[in-house]
Amino acid sequence: MRIFITGGGGFLGRHLCAALRAAGHEVSAPSSRECDLLVDGALEPWSAGKFDRIFHLAAWTQAGDFCLRHPGEQWVKNQRLNTQVLAWWAERQPQAKLITIGTSCAYSPDLPLREEHYLDGQPIDSLYTYAMTKRMMLVGQRSLAKQYGLKHLTVVPSTLYGPGYHADGRQLHFIFDLIRKIWLGKLRGEPVALWGDGQQCREIIHVDDFVRTALRLADSVDNEVVNIGFGREHSIREFAALICAEVGYDPAAIQYDTSRYVGARSKCLEIGKLRRLLPDFSPTPLEQGLPPVIAWVRDSLVQPVA
Repeated sequence: MRIFITGGGGFLGRHLCAALRAAGHEVSAPSSRECDLLVDGALEPWSAGKFDRIFHLAAWTQAGDFCLRHPGEQWVKNQRLNTQVLAWWAERQPQAKLITIGTSCAYSPDLPLREEHYLDGQPIDSLYTYAMTKRMMLVGQRSLAKQYGLKHLTVVPSTLYGPGYHADGRQLHFIFDLIRKIWLGKLRGEPVALWGDGQQCREIIHVDDFVRTALRLADSVDNEVVNIGFGREHSIREFAALICAEVGYDPAAIQYDTSRYVGARSKCLEIGKLRRLLPDFSPTPLEQGLPPVIAWVRDSLVQPVA
């Protein structure tokens, strides 16, 4: 198949491109410099070819408290780039199936994190703008599909982890930041300070599991929203204990700063729909998937200690 990918240079994008090329597909994944989706007409150079699938991964966001500091920009920029991709799909690539990446923060904390509630209730305030741009993208997909008979799929990941995460200075997703801080504490002999009380819970899934599962769903599921998560969450203290055991750092030396931003207290996707669609879904156990990532963080994100 001929496949077009936005955001192919990102963490997920690099793993997706590698998997697709290994399977023999022809992949076009221009960088943001080659295809700036904030500029009108950025996709026109790729309009002449006909693609079988479009994976839209690009988004203007970062981890941590980025959403708190850039709500207005997030609305304008994500709406602009999402609308441009949707319009290009409908007008230039209607034969292609569009696969987009949703976000778990689109779910209201007051409702089950289940696909039928993706557009219901209010997302948490700190992530509201980004969450609503993702909701609007789904509304756009459905509207275009209804009018023009197009095919699409939205997959919603829990936090992705794996080797090869961004090492370019941007804010890190919690699991990478957690590993980096504990490594630095070990190497420097210093106490580790983590945000919150450590009781907030998160779910993570290995990026390779997510890619494999998303590609299987893309083959068989049309015009749906499907969560892809591990199916179980852990507290920050539990993650820290696993990392400390691997690194050789005393978890009792960790300090918890309850004055810092922590986002949602709990966030675990319900994956009953995924298990019905793919009964053999079996994600990588944390005890197996995390150690290689801990080693990668040591080698890539932790500066040598003099």
